[in-house]
Amino acid sequence: MISAVDVQPAGPETDLVKRIEQIFSDKGILSRSKNFEFRPQQQQMAMAVAHTLETQEHLAVEAGTGVGKSLAYLIPAILFAVEKKKKAIISTHTINLQEQLIEKDLPMLQQILPVHFKFSMLKGRANYLCTRRLQKSRQQAGNLFTLSENQELTRIIEWSKQTKDGSLSDFEVEPDHKVWTQVCSERGLCSPKLCGPQSEFGKQNIPCFYQRAREQTMASDVLVLNHTLFFTLLGIAEEEVKGGILFRNDFVVFDEAHTMEHVASKHIGVSVSIFQMRFALNRLWNPETRKGLLATVLHEKTARMVEELLHETAVFFGHVESACYEIQQAVKSRSFGSQRGGARSREWSELRIRRSELVPDNVTLPIQRLREAVADLIKANEDKDISSELAEGNRRLDELREDVAIFLSQSAKDHVYWVERTGRTQRNIALNAAPIDVAEYLRRRLFEADTSVIMTSATLSIKNEPAALSDPKTPNDFSKVKRAKGTSATDNSGLNYFARRIGAEEAMLLQVGTPFDYERQMKFFVVRKMPDPKEDGYREALAQWIQHFIRMTHGKAFVLFTNFKLMLDLGETMQPFFDKLGLACFIQGTGTPRSLMLEKFKQDVDSVLFGTDSFWQGVDVPGEALSNVIITRLPFAVPDHPLIEARIEAIEARGGDAFREFSLPEAILKFRQGVGRLIRAKTDTGIIAVLDNRILAKNYGKDFMNAVPKCPVEVI
Repeated sequence: MISAVDVQPAGPETDLVKRIEQIFSDKGILSRSKNFEFRPQQQQMAMAVAHTLETQEHLAVEAGTGVGKSLAYLIPAILFAVEKKKKAIISTHTINLQEQLIEKDLPMLQQILPVHFKFSMLKGRANYLCTRRLQKSRQQAGNLFTLSENQELTRIIEWSKQTKDGSLSDFEVEPDHKVWTQVCSERGLCSPKLCGPQSEFGKQNIPCFYQRAREQTMASDVLVLNHTLFFTLLGIAEEEVKGGILFRNDFVVFDEAHTMEHVASKHIGVSVSIFQMRFALNRLWNPETRKGLLATVLHEKTARMVEELLHETAVFFGHVESACYEIQQAVKSRSFGSQRGGARSREWSELRIRRSELVPDNVTLPIQRLREAVADLIKANEDKDISSELAEGNRRLDELREDVAIFLSQSAKDHVYWVERTGRTQRNIALNAAPIDVAEYLRRRLFEADTSVIMTSATLSIKNEPAALSDPKTPNDFSKVKRAKGTSATDNSGLNYFARRIGAEEAMLLQVGTPFDYERQMKFFVVRKMPDPKEDGYREALAQWIQHFIRMTHGKAFVLFTNFKLMLDLGETMQPFFDKLGLACFIQGTGTPRSLMLEKFKQDVDSVLFGTDSFWQGVDVPGEALSNVIITRLPFAVPDHPLIEARIEAIEARGGDAFREFSLPEAILKFRQGVGRLIRAKTDTGIIAVLDNRILAKNYGKDFMNAVPKCPVEVI
């Protein structure tokens, strides 16, 4: 632990960049920690962050594993936020990083930095119990809940008396979703005036947990949240927030920024499912249990309208599924010849819809009629709380109605439309629409705001070309920092690809490298004679080479696949090999949860893990347990998702080269992520094995080789 030091806050004339340079130097306040190690890459990144904040610019910085990037952005962000009375918004992708920031990094910095600051975790309001809604639900329990749901309500009531923060994370066993949605904080039903600490309710009862959290949020200098919540809030925030993005006078740091485009795409568009429709309607009235908000006003006519709409909803989504089946069969017929007979295929999970009016619209008009009937009940009802609950239900119905209308008319410009089927039995049918390119939206909502946006990750660039570390003549010499200004649609050099994809063409770009010695710590093997996957003998050769490299390290290996079925087949075929060597082999998708599988792999030092997409990134296994990463195939994405397909089509439509502009850089980034699983600490050593000879035979192979750290390479 770094000990607290008595340092007076620097005066306003002191340049932030100079102070940051000193803090991260080998004689700065961080150096008083026993485990401190001066890292010029960390200092360089921290100074660039400080410079960006002072000049109100944007920055994308790739900081390799081991740099200590969280402190490199936290310290300048905290000092700047406190001195300028701004909020630092720190957005991450994973829960693990959030916990590291909240439980370790920020408490430590509270002890050692020469300024006083407050921080808090920002969660979505539905995570918090609203004590006023809980009280009202208890009063109306007979109308709202079944016997078993009432028992769940009792459990929540008892929990509310002892919980610390009143959020879902404080439950040992999370409550029933239906009951929780009736008592959690909800927009329009939970506000400072209604249930905050200073409200009439709050003075006489336990104040609402969300409103207490909101007060803490407003008083905090640093807020930590995840990308999903960030882009959800961005979507409902006012178009113009003075001097900020989510709050007035804020600035944003995105850690794990390589996931920004993907998460933004999911939360900017439209998504409406049969489960969402049923849930919204059953909240008003459930014909089976005869419970719901309408039971509190005893209006049978409106309840019958809900029942009829539930039936129409089932008919509507049934028609959607039938239409998708016909589209799929037509595609199969064109590709493979006519297929007749047999059970209805359930192979597809996402199916692109290229025409409007996919099915007749038998739901939006009944939804509107139901909303009008509910609005009449609201006017006639004297209970303000019940009226508010009904109004919130009406608002949600209007959102669903609008989403269905947008999907059927395909009225959202430059969007791709698809139907998705999810759930264990694939019975949850969802209509989706998302922008083909999120850059325009993010450019307008993020990068044209009057504040700074900083993005960082260990993998943002498609080349490994860190800026040379030198001692600049002055701390403000940022000549090593490139700029993305004027990035064209075909400019994929270094960090330009990332900047262009998210609309950050005006950002400064910096690659600071890593303190690891890859020439000593890592060796790179490439197999020259590998058959093409379409050729006979490919699977046998693949199994042979996997066995070869696993013997080299006696397990301790990730084997990364791009084909899920091939992974499962090879896992079964190679089991006798693993049994003979006495090695456990964990295979993704065979029933063990991903997190549990990873823990077992870490504990069994000689084990092997077969993984697909989610194991290429975001997995941290330092130490001997992971000494070998085997990449079975260069990770080119198959354009089987409608969004990927649409992006490729858009590039080709303007005469571009979709392979060079999209497929290749995306594959290189994922390849770098996979290679990056190996070396996670200065003491780690190991091998990378690539079982795809395109890295040698194709012209683009050198692009993959140039993307990884310099280390010994052996072709066998």
